[in-house]
Amino acid sequence: MLMKHPKPHVLPKSSLTFGPIVEEGGATFTVYSHAATAVRVLLYDYPHDREPAEKIEMPARDRWGDVWQCFVRGVGPGQLYHLQCDGPRDPERGLWFDGGARLIDPYAPALVGDFQPGADGIVRPPKGLVVNHEFDWEGDKRPQRPLSETIIYELHVRGFTRSPTSQVKHPGTYLGLIEKIPYLLSLGVTAVELMPVQEFPILGPDGKRLARPNYWGYDPLAWFAPHRGFAASSLPGAQVVEFKQMVKALHAAGIEVILDVVFNHTCEGNEQGPVLSFKGLENPVYYLLHHGGRHYTNYSGCGNTVNCNHPVVQRLILDCLRSWVLNYHADGFRFDLASILSRNPDGTLNHRAPLVEQIAEDPLLQGTKIIAEPWDAGGAYQVGWFGGPRWAEWNGKYRDDVRRFWRGDAGTLRYLTTRLAGSSDLYERTQRSPTCSVNFVTCHDGYTLNDLVSYLRKHNEANGEGNQDGDNNNLSMNFGVEGRTDDPEVEEARVRQIKNLLATLLLSQGVPMLLAGDECRRTQRGNNNAYCHDSRISWFDWSLVQEHRDLFRFCRALIRFRREQPTVRRSTFLNGQHGRPDVEWSDALGRPVDWHGRAMTLTCLLAAPPPAQDPEHRGRDLLLLMNATSEPQDFVLPTAVRQGRWRLFVDTAAAPPQDVFPMRDGPAPPPSGRLILPTRSLLCYVAVQPGDEARPLPDLEAPERGD
Repeated sequence: MLMKHPKPHVLPKSSLTFGPIVEEGGATFTVYSHAATAVRVLLYDYPHDREPAEKIEMPARDRWGDVWQCFVRGVGPGQLYHLQCDGPRDPERGLWFDGGARLIDPYAPALVGDFQPGADGIVRPPKGLVVNHEFDWEGDKRPQRPLSETIIYELHVRGFTRSPTSQVKHPGTYLGLIEKIPYLLSLGVTAVELMPVQEFPILGPDGKRLARPNYWGYDPLAWFAPHRGFAASSLPGAQVVEFKQMVKALHAAGIEVILDVVFNHTCEGNEQGPVLSFKGLENPVYYLLHHGGRHYTNYSGCGNTVNCNHPVVQRLILDCLRSWVLNYHADGFRFDLASILSRNPDGTLNHRAPLVEQIAEDPLLQGTKIIAEPWDAGGAYQVGWFGGPRWAEWNGKYRDDVRRFWRGDAGTLRYLTTRLAGSSDLYERTQRSPTCSVNFVTCHDGYTLNDLVSYLRKHNEANGEGNQDGDNNNLSMNFGVEGRTDDPEVEEARVRQIKNLLATLLLSQGVPMLLAGDECRRTQRGNNNAYCHDSRISWFDWSLVQEHRDLFRFCRALIRFRREQPTVRRSTFLNGQHGRPDVEWSDALGRPVDWHGRAMTLTCLLAAPPPAQDPEHRGRDLLLLMNATSEPQDFVLPTAVRQGRWRLFVDTAAAPPQDVFPMRDGPAPPPSGRLILPTRSLLCYVAVQPGDEARPLPDLEAPERGD
């Protein structure tokens, strides 16, 4: 329960900061609205209150241009509030003012309660909460790991520990994630990319459970507020403290926190949607409208599109990013449907969009990682062209080209080699580096890695949309059986293909991103759009870590190798700038590659970069042999390998534990210099030097069960 505050008294006070700011003796509320004729702050005593205890008018004398504000004496942390605006209501011209509507402050630092249907038929959204951001960070510092040394692990805060198999004390919460930090350390990833933690609706505007639960969270309600549904405690504001505890614990373990942020749309929807915040404050500024303002432009596919490059909205988004960095110590951001950040107020794309440049150049955001999903639902596809050198991108072409190659699609070899080498075709032309490419084979949106090799068709019937939702073009294969099977030959082929994809991902130049659970064959039963499933379909099943411990060991060894080897994580493209070729490509028999042919075999000899001063970070030459055909293939090893000292590191066709040698102490290549690669398999050999075998690698061992 919240303590009742003394009756407030309004005093004039100037502030350049929006939202509720706690000051000596009270709090200042500052709001933007151009067309409003009156603005009020509604104060509540308890989360379930339907009517405010006090209504505070923002005095006209304290309005500066389009900025309304008031200082309310006696208000402090824990105060619940809404905003309310009078003004012209003319939806045909895009004006949605409603003097009776309760509105969420766009700068609200936290929310409390649920939607409440009012007696007057007007929806009461969750209430804002005044917050004091004081927190004992105990000297916390962001790890600030270079992108070239980063390995990203995409996860859903709730889904990661919600299953009873997680055996954590606080399942499905920020605190539950803390309990799984030993597992993350065991795996060796360096950053977690959290699916949306900005506040999003749990219940619908009618106060009832949504027909299809908003599990993923890509439907924001309050950009500055951590999602209260992920807090272990039900006390108002607990989400603020627990989120900070999670970040502090991850940082103590050397793991960075990247937030998946959604600035492209909100949960207010189109003209049929409720008035919850932006609509009732200044609709034509916050959203892209058309037909004279009657309708909402829908480049997001979610009903509306935020007018990101309006100066007021630019400031709002930048202030929000700064808040997550300053108040929550976030290490970076992945921008959902980021092409919308590049759209002008008329909807056209601007390759030098003001907001995109401001995010890149903002002094406070320097040192954070900024990653674009460089497309949107309106047809924009900006892979290779989004922003400048500061921006990394989800490389959708990497995903597609790697899938096609290992599926055996003829004519894909030349694309596969470009992706292995860091996608110079996309990034070198704009003076960017391989680290601008965030490589992934799977992500939350689509199949899991297990399902990618187990299903030919999507199986989204459980979504309730007649299996019409989700992408139909998955570039997947099922090895002759749709879905789960006990056939040992099919299972062996699937595991081998998973290893091929994991090895390709973690041995490519660029920044690898792994979907949580792919290291132990998490399945969504063929569902490639599980946005609405807060159930076992989406939850991480921790029993899989033990069931597929050999695959977990394989993935962990690759991650450890990548962290050890600068050869596979360069910051420059393979241009042979150091007196010898950085890479040599040949076909299976050592001949020049026919880049326009139909061959699906590849030999890649990758030279180590120049020695670093630190001997612990010396690179090693690598040899990759790939056979993506459905038949065994003869390979002839390069002369440099036949004449040097090499050891096997990875053999995706071998049975565990011979599939990977974490200490790089596998068998030497055959003396004949020839070998046969089985169907759809990959080999990786590593050049060794005296003392390599004895030098211990970083200790990333951990319990098999991850508990």
